[in-house]
Amino acid sequence: MKFSRLFQPRNPQFWLLIVLNGLSSAISWILRTHDLPNAVTWVLAGFALSNVLLGLWIAIRLMNDDAARG
Repeated sequence: MKFSRLFQPRNPQFWLLIVLNGLSSAISWILRTHDLPNAVTWVLAGFALSNVLLGLWIAIRLMNDDAARG
């Protein structure tokens, strides 16, 4: 597993990882700056946590990608 394999702009998973990280950041910012009802807060927090877990899974897949070995 190499950290340098994480940057793969030609791989669609790389761009999905970027989008998920941006979405998690945006949701976290909304949760911190707005006073939302509890149900909405829990739903958004669930989305943010699932984005983090999915992003971690994609990052591990990218770092273990055999196609990047060239």
